[in-house]
Amino acid sequence: MPAGRRLAVVVLAGVVGLSAAGCGLFADSGPEDAITGFLDGLSSGDVAAAAFFTDSPDAARASMEMVRKALSPESIKVAADKVQHASGADNATATYQLTWNLPRGRAWTYKADAQVHSTQDGWKVRWLPTAIHPQLAAQQSIALKSEPPDLAPVLDRDGMPLLRPQTVVSVVLDPAKAGDLVAVSDKLGAALNRFEASVTGQSIRDGVKALKPGAGYPVVSLRSSSYQEVKPEIYDLPGVRFSQQDRLLPDDKNFGKQVLPAVRSLVEDQVEGSAGWRVVTLDTAGGESVDLHTEQPKPAPAVVSTLSVKAQGSAERALAPVPTASALVAIQPSTGELLAVAQNAPADPQGAIALTGRFPPGSTMKIATAVAALSAGSVRADSPVDCPGTATFENRTVPNEGKFALGVVPLSKAFAKSCNTTFAKLSTDLPPAALTDAARDLGVGADFVIPGLTTITGSVPPANTVAQKAENGFGQGTVVTSPFGLAVAAATVQAGKTPVPTLVRGMASTSSGLGKPIRPEVLDALRGMMREVVTDGTATLLKPLPEVRGKTGTAQFGDGTHSHGWFVGYTGDLAFALLTTDAGTSKPAVEAAQRFLAGLG
Repeated sequence: MPAGRRLAVVVLAGVVGLSAAGCGLFADSGPEDAITGFLDGLSSGDVAAAAFFTDSPDAARASMEMVRKALSPESIKVAADKVQHASGADNATATYQLTWNLPRGRAWTYKADAQVHSTQDGWKVRWLPTAIHPQLAAQQSIALKSEPPDLAPVLDRDGMPLLRPQTVVSVVLDPAKAGDLVAVSDKLGAALNRFEASVTGQSIRDGVKALKPGAGYPVVSLRSSSYQEVKPEIYDLPGVRFSQQDRLLPDDKNFGKQVLPAVRSLVEDQVEGSAGWRVVTLDTAGGESVDLHTEQPKPAPAVVSTLSVKAQGSAERALAPVPTASALVAIQPSTGELLAVAQNAPADPQGAIALTGRFPPGSTMKIATAVAALSAGSVRADSPVDCPGTATFENRTVPNEGKFALGVVPLSKAFAKSCNTTFAKLSTDLPPAALTDAARDLGVGADFVIPGLTTITGSVPPANTVAQKAENGFGQGTVVTSPFGLAVAAATVQAGKTPVPTLVRGMASTSSGLGKPIRPEVLDALRGMMREVVTDGTATLLKPLPEVRGKTGTAQFGDGTHSHGWFVGYTGDLAFALLTTDAGTSKPAVEAAQRFLAGLG
């Protein structure tokens, strides 16, 4: 063959299958045949066939098997270049291009060359590791190293970090190496209990019992600062090992405990970015020698949540002094974006009551009763209504708080002073499903699918008896709502339509079971009545704050001797609902609302 002939790129199955043929089969072959057979075997994965075309088959096969095992190629593409062979010479040089198509869409392309020489068995590739890569030396191996990117942070709506990458140390106990398991687990439990109350010596031993043989028990994951604090006590314990990883965490571990884990879970794929990778040579001790190829990791862009660090922090500070389980949800009415989901420490053991709790709403349900009555045209905000201290409906006597009586007053004043008797009477004059429909028009009873969150708005079933209508009319009876549901209701009053809440920008939520739009004149009347609650009613503590509108609520539960307290309202483009359980009155809720709003600046 003439010098400089280009080699075929196509794999020739008939060539690579000839490794079992007798010696001398290729006695009249040329250098192109040897390099083609070698490359075809390499590209097809038949390393035995590739090795046959070398002058040292055993060494060639072992080396190629090592490389294929390290890289796990999905395919290898050979683009042949040329063979330089002087006429009559017993040696030649072949140059070619290899592309290793690796898992996860990675591709590694480079040029290599090999020496080909004539032997008594025909032309053979002179075996050297450089035939695989020009920088691969004898006694070296190849490794594929992953280079993870830095996690992208999760920012709040104003660009403040909600979650950012922080180092976490996992503490793992290998019971087979612990020796005295009771002694080691007790020491671990005593040291780690300050960070995680559920970790004790006994809990560790219980966890170990459930392990499969040879497995390690993950005791706890600690922030780096906490690990450094406890390291002297646990580092040298037998059977205890440690591993590090980066995780997205808030700066304060107690910040947003009911919502930020959901955000983190939701965006894990988005913040990971694209991992980088390297192909390196390793010496006999396993140390890295040379970088053969490097692809830098590509960090993902920051994810933006709808939450507000400022609003979340203010909500948590507002709830902290309340001795009973309490929760607050804040929404931007114009967009439906969730601004804050907060609970205090006594609430957290009960789960996410801010989003899924089911509590009697008490007098906050008078918002829905007012919508139903105003929409029916039976009353206006200035209509005279009676507010006796008590009123009886069938066998149910309804009292006002402390049995106060106002006599005949405008509906707006009965609303502001929270006359149970007035709204019980209004409800009994309405159809059985009127309150159900009005609540749904406010978003209570609708279903929202918010990526990352589970939510419940509440339930307002139709009432067929007079007594049931009366009780439902002031938020007792069979009516239940969540802080989330009442925040949606307050946002609906402010915006004039029910917003669909969202948590992460770019991740749309869906809704079902929404009611119909409330008529503008009904909303105008209701907004005025909610303002009067603050200026002259049950929430005058909030009067110094700008344009707050809302409704208080006291809701009996259990045997009737205990009550939850509520405040539901809005100011500007901020709507919220605040629950203080077992508070006795709505006063603690109003006080917490004042702290929340004042903390927003």
